[in-house]
Amino acid sequence: MQPKIQVSKLKLFYGDTPALKKVSLDVDAHTVVALIGPSGCGKSTFLRALNRMNDLIPRVVVEGEVRIDGENIYHPNTDVVMLRKRVGMVFQRPNPFPMSIFDNVAYGPRIHGTSSKTQLKAVVEKSLQAAALWDEVKDRLGDSALGLSGGQQQRLCIARLLAVEPEVLLMDEPCSALDPISTMKIEELVTELKTNYTIVMVTHNMQQAARVSDYTGFFLNGEMVEYDETDTIFTRPNDKRTEDYITGRFG
Repeated sequence: MQPKIQVSKLKLFYGDTPALKKVSLDVDAHTVVALIGPSGCGKSTFLRALNRMNDLIPRVVVEGEVRIDGENIYHPNTDVVMLRKRVGMVFQRPNPFPMSIFDNVAYGPRIHGTSSKTQLKAVVEKSLQAAALWDEVKDRLGDSALGLSGGQQQRLCIARLLAVEPEVLLMDEPCSALDPISTMKIEELVTELKTNYTIVMVTHNMQQAARVSDYTGFFLNGEMVEYDETDTIFTRPNDKRTEDYITGRFG
């Protein structure tokens, strides 16, 4: 079977500064991939390259290929709006819109043309249930999303993403601003979501990578040093630099 995501010799420059150096990897559908490595090593830049969020940064140059279901997303004819609907992103800090819980989740479907109240209600309920938030908010959907706790806000952002029916979820350190209990809920959610989605997440938390991911990629100075099954990376890494990082010798 063809991988869901195929990255081949991806290079990215901020002006003249190289941020990614010939990164290649395949991601199978319905798997969780964790990207680890020290700060500033290219993990988040790589993540943003998978739905062309780096296009929004001036003087960015991209070389190489990123294919999703066999289609090169950097082809000039790519519809970037549709790409970002298929490949959605959850950011480091929860960023709910200053509107009701209901309107946050209904926002994307409305933008994409759904106006029926019945349809919107169904989408909102389904998305909140998929994000493990429905039972906590079903009686206050009209309340401001900004009144939710940090962990609830992050799950709301995930529900907002699921409402537009993506295929791939990109998560950029989704738990870094959360307390341990909220972190556990997000991790459980990631494990459930991979049944229906392909997930690529950046994490600084090595234990989290070991707990939730099927595959792990170790980045260092813009290079992907090693990419393998998570168990292999954490118990039998091939590269000394990987071993040094995961055992805490640097980073």
